[in-house]
Amino acid sequence: MNLDNIDQIKQADPEQALTVISNSADQLSFQPELHHETGEHGEVRNIIISGMGGSCLAGLICQTWLDHDYQLSVPLEVSRDYQLPAYTDSHSLVICVSVSGNTEETISSLTDAQNKGAMTTVITSGGKLLELAIAQHLPYIRLDKISQPRYGVPMHLLAITGILEAYQLIDHQPVTQLVSSAEGIRQFAQSLFPEVTTEHNQAKKLALDCAGKTPLVYTSHFFSPLAYKWKTSFNENAKNIIWCNEFPEFNHNEFIGWTSHPIDKPFCVINLRSNLDNPRINRRLDLTDRLLSGFRPQAHNLVLVGQSYIEQVINGAILGDMASIYLAFLNGVDPTPVALVEKFKQELVK
Repeated sequence: MNLDNIDQIKQADPEQALTVISNSADQLSFQPELHHETGEHGEVRNIIISGMGGSCLAGLICQTWLDHDYQLSVPLEVSRDYQLPAYTDSHSLVICVSVSGNTEETISSLTDAQNKGAMTTVITSGGKLLELAIAQHLPYIRLDKISQPRYGVPMHLLAITGILEAYQLIDHQPVTQLVSSAEGIRQFAQSLFPEVTTEHNQAKKLALDCAGKTPLVYTSHFFSPLAYKWKTSFNENAKNIIWCNEFPEFNHNEFIGWTSHPIDKPFCVINLRSNLDNPRINRRLDLTDRLLSGFRPQAHNLVLVGQSYIEQVINGAILGDMASIYLAFLNGVDPTPVALVEKFKQELVK
């Protein structure tokens, strides 16, 4: 597979995954409409975003972004299970996110939220979840259709912030920041287009470096949602195993694990770095690279691009998606479908 051969790429990408990711900035023109007013409600003391797979990614990002940049006044967490935490009550705002609307864990969580008297809202594009929201007159936002949930993070961010603004938990600034970052995101994505040759294309270079190997992605706790996004992208797009971890935790355990591994192990080590990180994190990354020299392959140090945390996260997500899609081509697989996941869901309901 020649990553600079446009005809080969078109043939390997029948559902145009590269085009969808290349146009990620266009999702920031999405205008979420909240159906059914929030009405009178009690004081919100905590926020729980329920979602699985690609539908939980924006929630994980919001958890860090809104706390750090906007000092969210109540705790926000993400639940990826059938049931919500035991402390969920009438002062909890629960946002159930499922792009398909048929994710059984999220549907179960919606029922649990209502049984516990929580303020319950829905983000979906259809399915059973939309039916429940309409029938039970729950506030909901309907997403635009997209080929795979994992490709819709910018749109999901707008939907979540739209609900939080409706409940007066944030003002309009996060939405403004998202929308104003679109041009920078668009320009970054253009640098990764198929038409940009491998010599000048960071995503293609990374895919070639990862071919036949297990990628290992490291970043700060601050950017851990991005590392997790990379993990899911390489799993689903490239059909490739990948692991991720965060600093400073890495230096307390996994650090030692490398000392018994010969350098020629088939790993591709990637450090995602940012000028927004605590300087001690970059010091740790540098020192780790030096002390593990000879015990593991040399790390690729990638500096995140963007004027803000959220712009760096979205650009980083685009890089991970594009690299994993190019890796899918090298692996000889179609990046879009996740056939085994769909088969598993079918078997589960029998």
